[in-house]
Amino acid sequence: MDRVALLDRLASERFDVLVIGGGASGTGVALEAASRGLKTALVERYDFAEGTSSRSTKLIHGGVRYLEIAVKTLDRVQLNLVRDALHERAIMLKNAPHLARPLWLLTPLYRLWEVPYYYTGLKIYDLLAGQARLQPAQYISARGTLERFPSVNPQGLRGAVAYQDGQFDDARFNVELALTALQQGAVVLNYAEVMGLCKQNGQVSGVVVQDKLGGRALEVAARVVVNTTGPFSDAIRRLDDPHVPPLLKASSGIHIVLDKKYSPPDTGLLIPKTEDGRVVFVLPWLGGTLVGTTDDPAPIVEHPRVTEEEIGYVLRQVRPYLGEIPREAVRASWSGLRPLVSRPEADTARLARDHLIQESPSGLLTLTGGKWTTYRKMALDLVNYAVRRFGLPAGPSRTEQIPLLGGQGFEPEGAKKLEQQGFPPDVSAHLHRAYGARAGLVAQIAAEGYPARLAVEWPFLEAEVVYAARCEMAQTPLDVLARRTRLAFLDTLAALASVPRVAELMGRELGWDAERVRHEQEKARAQILEAI
Repeated sequence: MDRVALLDRLASERFDVLVIGGGASGTGVALEAASRGLKTALVERYDFAEGTSSRSTKLIHGGVRYLEIAVKTLDRVQLNLVRDALHERAIMLKNAPHLARPLWLLTPLYRLWEVPYYYTGLKIYDLLAGQARLQPAQYISARGTLERFPSVNPQGLRGAVAYQDGQFDDARFNVELALTALQQGAVVLNYAEVMGLCKQNGQVSGVVVQDKLGGRALEVAARVVVNTTGPFSDAIRRLDDPHVPPLLKASSGIHIVLDKKYSPPDTGLLIPKTEDGRVVFVLPWLGGTLVGTTDDPAPIVEHPRVTEEEIGYVLRQVRPYLGEIPREAVRASWSGLRPLVSRPEADTARLARDHLIQESPSGLLTLTGGKWTTYRKMALDLVNYAVRRFGLPAGPSRTEQIPLLGGQGFEPEGAKKLEQQGFPPDVSAHLHRAYGARAGLVAQIAAEGYPARLAVEWPFLEAEVVYAARCEMAQTPLDVLARRTRLAFLDTLAALASVPRVAELMGRELGWDAERVRHEQEKARAQILEAI
């Protein structure tokens, strides 16, 4: 990826749409706009998905909790959100078959009355999905529950309701959205921070951007500027009007990762009863067990930290179902901020995860709220609004049919081909799942002399570091460890141990001197120790 050429294009061209923010909604808008023939640019001040979009529960779902609230309160907004999300779930599974998969979830039940209650609710969930539904929900006996999820507490178990949702690798999905937008003609750049807005006759006409790596400052001209910065949307809005009232509240969601022994590889748990009425998931994910999440009001900060109290809360919620899990079993943890459209006096757990499009008097468009699963619907609504409002020359939407980069030419049996090339089964499965149709490119780099693992217990290869720097716009070791391979989200100690080698490999690819390599190592270590 020629970063200088992308910067030159930003400085010299006028765009129909300029997107600020490279998370799920921002890269979704960039792909939606570029694929409809609009001249599109996107700038992100850090790395793609560095914020909220890499810190989700990794589920592609309508939201069982939101359905329960919708039914109990007759809330049509929540109901429509669930219906839209279930439609989008099917599209995500189809367009990124390497990164997304259906996953069975069990809701273990210990009281007889719970069986018809949850079974009926999950059947409604199936009905709302319509033709986009996955396998139908089913009741399974206590014995069947223990066969599917052996570590569940058997005492008093009445059975479980099993249903399917989707699971995905959120950060890699986000990165591939950005790369697919680039493929469709957009200019997409990370580590490019918006420092101010440009205006003509009181109307936004572009932005001032600073390249955070090279220091270059430039003005980018655009007919429409879109603010998709998630929890930081109000900060961009204040560049437009310092006195604008806030649109958002934020809540924190923390997750922990345990050893894979705590979950079977193809089944998760939805724990419906917690001490404060929220739900907690226990999920197999990339060779570990993901547990979360919390949902508490939180200040908006750039890199939220996990507290010991939050880790204790999560472990406490799973204790009645999985038994005592010691604190030292936690291999990694992280916290993310959910952007929630503000309602005065509302509990963050009950705020609808619906999205909002707002236009300021100067023409700045802000897209905020929503959830990962509805990123494409959010982008579609935003681009449709911009086309109508500003007369942009857009064709019809095509994103429902556009596979992400690794989904283009995806072969379901690709892992077997990698095994035939000599890769171990776990490495073959990982490369196939992470890169899809592009796994062969990583395999070629491995054959160039980079076949070694980054960590003994994990399937991530040195070749992936080189590939990320050459082909996926990775600029720092943590871009690779946290968002291209996910090792930092799975195993903190393993990620720390691999930092020197990752920095060395990236230095070779990106032309760093010895001082830059040392600096990048220190920065990566510090961020990993601060829970990413």
